[in-house]
Amino acid sequence: MATIMGADEGPSTRSVIFRTKGQRHGPITRLMSPGDLGQHLKPFVFLDLFQGNLLRGGGMGLHPHSGIGTVTVLVEGDMTFDDEIDGRGAIDYGGVEWMRAGGGVWHGKELSPGKSENTTGFQLWVALPPELENSEPQSQYLESSAIPDLAPARLIVGSYGGAQSPVKAPAGLNYLLVTLAAGESWTYAPPEGHKVAWIAVATGQLAGATPVATGELAVFDDSAAPVVLTGGPSGVKFVLGSAIPFPHNLHLGYYSVHTSATALAAGERRIQELSQAFR
Repeated sequence: MATIMGADEGPSTRSVIFRTKGQRHGPITRLMSPGDLGQHLKPFVFLDLFQGNLLRGGGMGLHPHSGIGTVTVLVEGDMTFDDEIDGRGAIDYGGVEWMRAGGGVWHGKELSPGKSENTTGFQLWVALPPELENSEPQSQYLESSAIPDLAPARLIVGSYGGAQSPVKAPAGLNYLLVTLAAGESWTYAPPEGHKVAWIAVATGQLAGATPVATGELAVFDDSAAPVVLTGGPSGVKFVLGSAIPFPHNLHLGYYSVHTSATALAAGERRIQELSQAFR
């Protein structure tokens, strides 16, 4: 529940132990990669903040993945989807695209420009456990009305506050999209065992005990304390992730993340087989 409170009030909280503004390449800021911060925040292994007119000209382009799930959420603007299973609709604030690459998939043409001139959002990759990393691919396109509203948060992935997200992601991780007004404070109490915890700010800034600037990712310690976050002078929009630590090593391909060399080889082999359809 959100309340309006002073910056110095509230319970003791987890401490920020690392901050990064990542690396910006045009409209995309890479905040986390499997070869760097993702090694410490797994199952969260990759995070991009994208801003601008990204989809004009026909979409993101086809590209492959295996061994991961991708979660795309918008902070501002909208996109449209046209899917055989989920039908047609729009994804805006609070909506989500979930794609489980599993044993290998090519994608990139599913989302199209919406009504907004520009969009701001995050794409997150999560590592899949061995029983799912070479499974059949799976996609979901969920409008905001389908996502639990735990104002001021939307429960994109996981279970929290008595609610369960419909996104078919692996158990043991939560991912929330949050908007706080200026001076508004919100407390997140991570579930038991969620030693991994981080936030990334898209617009505005966090103030109070945990100040975090626009475009910054902040990593928390692994204590069991809650996270208390307060909106800055202009308010703030951010995502928060927490999880049980991923117990497997990461084996990396260019577009793939697996738990073993054998699983990686199988995923990359499947990607090559699927690529023949484009020739």
